[in-house]
Amino acid sequence: MRKRQALTTVIAGAAALIAATLPGAAHADTDKAGQSKAAAQRISVDLAASEGPVLHGANGALYGLSDDGVPSDAALAPLKLTTISQKPEGGAQHPNGDALTVSKSFFRNGGDDVYILLQDMYTQWPYQDLGIDDYLPKVEKMARDVASAPHSERFVYVPFNEPDQIWYKLDSSDPAAYQKGRDRFFAEWKTVYQRIRSIDPDARIAGPNEAGYDTRFLPEFLTWAKANNVLPDVMTWHELSSGSLKDFQSHYDHYRALEKSVGISPRPISIDEYANRRDLSVPGQLVQWVSMFERNKVYANQAYWDAAGNLSGNVVRSNIPNGGWWFFRWYAGMTGRTVKVTPPTANAIDTLQGLASYDPSRKQAQILVGGSAGAADVAVQHVDRDLFGSRVVATVSEAEWSGYEGAAAPPRVLSRSEVKVGADGSVTVPLTGMKAMSAYRITLTPAGTGTPRAADVPWSASYEAESAAITDGQVYTQGTVSNANGYAASGTKDVGSLNKPTSKVAFDVDVPKTGSYDLAIFYGNQAGAPSTQTLTIDGQSARPVTYPSTLNWTYRGIQHLTVRLGAGRHTLALAHDKGEVTLDKIDLTAATTPAASYEATLADPSGSPRYDYSSAAGVGTGSLELDGPDAAVFDVYAPRDGYYTLTPRGSGAPVKLSLHGTTTTTAPERALRLFLTAGNNRVTAASATGSAVRLSSLDATGAGDTTGLASYEAESGTLGGAAATTSSEYASGGAYVGSLGAGAANNLKLTVQAPSAGRYMLIVHYANNQRADGHQYNTNIISRTADIAVGSGAAQRVTFKNTWTWNDYWSVGVPVDLAKGANTLTFSNASSYAPNIDRVQLAPVTG
Repeated sequence: MRKRQALTTVIAGAAALIAATLPGAAHADTDKAGQSKAAAQRISVDLAASEGPVLHGANGALYGLSDDGVPSDAALAPLKLTTISQKPEGGAQHPNGDALTVSKSFFRNGGDDVYILLQDMYTQWPYQDLGIDDYLPKVEKMARDVASAPHSERFVYVPFNEPDQIWYKLDSSDPAAYQKGRDRFFAEWKTVYQRIRSIDPDARIAGPNEAGYDTRFLPEFLTWAKANNVLPDVMTWHELSSGSLKDFQSHYDHYRALEKSVGISPRPISIDEYANRRDLSVPGQLVQWVSMFERNKVYANQAYWDAAGNLSGNVVRSNIPNGGWWFFRWYAGMTGRTVKVTPPTANAIDTLQGLASYDPSRKQAQILVGGSAGAADVAVQHVDRDLFGSRVVATVSEAEWSGYEGAAAPPRVLSRSEVKVGADGSVTVPLTGMKAMSAYRITLTPAGTGTPRAADVPWSASYEAESAAITDGQVYTQGTVSNANGYAASGTKDVGSLNKPTSKVAFDVDVPKTGSYDLAIFYGNQAGAPSTQTLTIDGQSARPVTYPSTLNWTYRGIQHLTVRLGAGRHTLALAHDKGEVTLDKIDLTAATTPAASYEATLADPSGSPRYDYSSAAGVGTGSLELDGPDAAVFDVYAPRDGYYTLTPRGSGAPVKLSLHGTTTTTAPERALRLFLTAGNNRVTAASATGSAVRLSSLDATGAGDTTGLASYEAESGTLGGAAATTSSEYASGGAYVGSLGAGAANNLKLTVQAPSAGRYMLIVHYANNQRADGHQYNTNIISRTADIAVGSGAAQRVTFKNTWTWNDYWSVGVPVDLAKGANTLTFSNASSYAPNIDRVQLAPVTG
């Protein structure tokens, strides 16, 4: 059985390694048994070779937002999105993702530009060809809508989508057919272009937006467009094959040369669809795409292959990060200028690639690498000793793949060490045991006094399902280079057809010592309801394992449970019980006390905080000095709804922490008990008095204590109109309230008790599986909304994403202000149906 151990890292000054890491050179190594291991690859970073300011251009998504609130603000804001692509308001191609609607949350959370795919007004793909006379009135309406909308200058019109594959057949190999389609496109491009400008004179128009880079059509188009004064303001095309990883650079170079030959000024480039299913959500794959787009300073949006509203597979439910989200959070945190990175092989599919930033004002260098398994030497050149000093702190973290729907805790710090800068200004960070699906971040900061806290890396191992003992199941191959639109799977294989009473997968595992272990099961479930298997350890008594639904059998999620194992070998068997799941792999990790340290110098700052590296103690990346209006925003992860202990580490003035719209004050090093919602929580730290406070980190501990939370079953409330209680074995009290909404009278009223007046989190447990008609490859799920009012106060509209089935219950946290004593909550929707409500929980933000 294949087993992978956790990554180990060793860090050394370049002077000790320079002979082994010359360009093109490689060095061999041996394992403990004396067997030769693969030679380490070399990827070099030159901090003196600037490529320009960090653009953050490659973090966008096509239909990444489906509604205002899906994804949540806490999931959107940290990623600093530059672009998204959406459909026109009221467009019929998909049931949600309307550009003007989602722009509210996009702009609210710092987004830059919304690209509007005008042809997504139509219901079918390929778009039904009803002629320009049918299309033009639709374009006119959208142009009027945008021109009168707030922030109209931040919308970009995309008049045609993949014209090579729709009405114009520009990909035809028949010269006559191609010329006929080209001439029609030219005429209709000009007509639509000029009509948009007549309504919205300042409009930015993007195109031609072909499905791939086209060396036949583009020279003709640009020459003609220049002559007719209808050049696009933004040049767009798609990169949707594995081959794009090797071909994009030549496409980019060809286009820039084409601009010069035609005599037009350089245009911004937007690759407004990129990547395959096997790439999305996978940090190691995303590194390869993002590095080439950022290097060339182009904008790029991940493709929409599945469901809208999850940032192309990087957000779980509405607020929960997965491994891909954490990679993009790293990318968003890069500041200053990007610098030259030289990989072992340029422009090659599935190879080690990277990007790096250097910010002298913060005294930080950040390097993201990934895309290859094995070992690598990350050689950093021209480390400025005047800025960094003679020693730096090098911190290495790993963002692991957690599946499309697997929640991911913050990337684990693998090593934190002081390193001497070589006489030539270089530092080399060797990495071993790299996983192809993971991405790695290396940060370099000045080393002050004191010793950085050593990283605590628990023992961990992975076991592939296809390598286990399989009874009445079948091995399937998933996303590969040749099947790029297959879903990602560890080892490119999983085990399915586990639907017989005798189906079982038995894993032989070997653990180093007796203790508790986290068992993470990577699975898929398209059975229509939560499914169960039984887990046995060495054939002993069975315990049930419940798997919530996922989008489909290969849209991977993770189920965690704790097992107690003695030192040595064991057999962990997962057998069919109820429903069906597919199995990809299991991870075993030695259980540890849940804790995370979020470095202040890597938080999102506001104002003008001072970066201080006089001490390397603790997390080792220095501290942030906040005074006056300065603040730092931390992204704090919670594995479930509940109370956690948050401790601001540092010294100086009292600290105020703001969360869920309320503020609490504490002294540095003094803990607070605060309620966090499952997933990401934005916590703002600032000085409570205006005097200086110095923060090194915000530490979070706990697994989500729910002791004392008040819980109210929906069926215990007062039902109005058509609202009705329905029995369900999957609901918490055996029943839920449905038929809510579609009329204000069809409501639910719950009376809840608040021990004191103040800000509370209302945790609403719900189900929703409303869908529109199917699409070729997109799942047209629909979110539902509910208006929630406290007493006679104004209602707030809350969006509830689709839960994949009516039998799966998710939760959404809603901040509410309550008076002391009894408060009546009303759930309603006058215009459309609200979700089914199972129960609500109530918790004061400050515990």
